Amino acid sequence: MDETDRWRHMASAPKDGSRILVTIRPTEQGPAAVDLAYWSNGDQFGGEGWRASDSSPGHIIEYAEPELKCWMPMPSANLNRLSMPSPWEGSDAQQFDGSGI
Repeated sequence: MDETDRWRHMASAPKDGSRILVTIRPTEQGPAAVDLAYWSNGDQFGGEGWRASDSSPGHIIEYAEPELKCWMPMPSANLNRLSMPSPWEGSDAQQFDGSGI
């Protein structure tokens, strides 16, 4: 299966605290990127929402829903390739999970 086949629309992302890969939309500050993130139900350090996995108390990195384009589950270990997948560069109108076929 090609990497781009695994990207899914953010509406289907798990909100159980599990780590997932997300595509961050391009902005004036830089191009699209991939980050490891999780859903937080909120705590004394920040509100409910998506957080970068390298967040820590006193340094919470939060993403607003519109900043995130799509997600994929963490890939299984692949000893031949130890890099992050490429960000999804398709159109926003693109259907995910093969529903546009």
